[in-house]
Amino acid sequence: MVSATVGKGTALGAAALLSLLAVPAHAAPQEPEPDLAALRGVLRTAMQQGAPGAMARIDDHGTVSKTAAGIADRKTLRALGTTDRFRIGSVTKTFSAVVLLQLVDEKKLKLDASVNRYLPGLLPDDRITVRHVLSHRSGLYDYTNDMFAKTVPGFEAVRTKVFTYRQLMARSLARPRTTAPGGAYSYSNTNFVVAGMLIKMLTGNSLHTEYQNRIITPLKLSDTFYVHPGTKIPGRHARGYLTPDTPGAALVDATEQTVSWAQSAGAVISSARDLNTFLSALLGGELTSSAQLAQMERWVPAGSGQAYGLGLRRRDLSCGVSVYGHTGAVQGFYTYAFATKDGRRSLAALANTSNNGTVHTTMLGTLESAFCGKKAKAPRGSSVGERVDPGALLR
Repeated sequence: MVSATVGKGTALGAAALLSLLAVPAHAAPQEPEPDLAALRGVLRTAMQQGAPGAMARIDDHGTVSKTAAGIADRKTLRALGTTDRFRIGSVTKTFSAVVLLQLVDEKKLKLDASVNRYLPGLLPDDRITVRHVLSHRSGLYDYTNDMFAKTVPGFEAVRTKVFTYRQLMARSLARPRTTAPGGAYSYSNTNFVVAGMLIKMLTGNSLHTEYQNRIITPLKLSDTFYVHPGTKIPGRHARGYLTPDTPGAALVDATEQTVSWAQSAGAVISSARDLNTFLSALLGGELTSSAQLAQMERWVPAGSGQAYGLGLRRRDLSCGVSVYGHTGAVQGFYTYAFATKDGRRSLAALANTSNNGTVHTTMLGTLESAFCGKKAKAPRGSSVGERVDPGALLR
């Protein structure tokens, strides 16, 4: 099933929705109007490719457009809703980066200082800086490559485990580094384990407290939580379904887990509304100083049509528009969360499956529909080092 709402929650039928597309744009003339029909088509395609459900929300200069297809729960057959909460995977990295950049504003942290200055002896090379970690240029091996080499067995082995940060770091440091400090972008969840350790050391508080006090409460994000090591998603939520490596095997309900293997790299829970609010506030300059936002937007190449800053990704779309945010995957959930440079148009999109590369690529089309305003073209290649991996966080 497919539902769509536009504006302040008014329900529209398909014919009314299509007629809405003819209304003159209220955005700046150079900004293409979102193509909501194409957006709905992307979600349907994701379902045909194996996602139980998919949904998206666009916040555009004060107007809200929402559409959803399929189901949130394969047992009850409840329809997926655009207000459902879900695990956001690596979009968590942007939350962690914001906290650290606020600490830079507070003069408690320097981006170009060695990580070992703050966490003595943690890393094997004093040349690895905070900036290197936040931009994935530390060379620290991504421990999730080994952890989820086999998708379902790897997940079941960690579903209920609670890891310390030191345990996760030990898994990375047991393997050779991938680049020299400051080398080419090489995505690694280990970097944002380091980020979490920095947050806890510099503030003396838990991640929950810092996310809550610095981001969630100020922005009134009523659907956003960090519950680690709790296993449940609070309130009404989509269930997430992990695709096994064996073709045709039954999907695995992966909704309940500690996500302790990710923590500050990927354990936040949120909703489409809250993600759009968060990115709009960040890019609108509400969460950091302009100087630190500029640091987040110091880009390094990260694959075809992409660049990476500090916990923030830039994607360059087919119409010449660039959008800013992050992708995420945790077992059972694919998330796209991006906004325009000024934050005034934002998109959050979800498919409640993972380890399905076809669906992940299809969902990239939500960006084209939301920001280019035309039928999505075949997305360009994935980022350097990105794999549609067996259960691990995506980039």
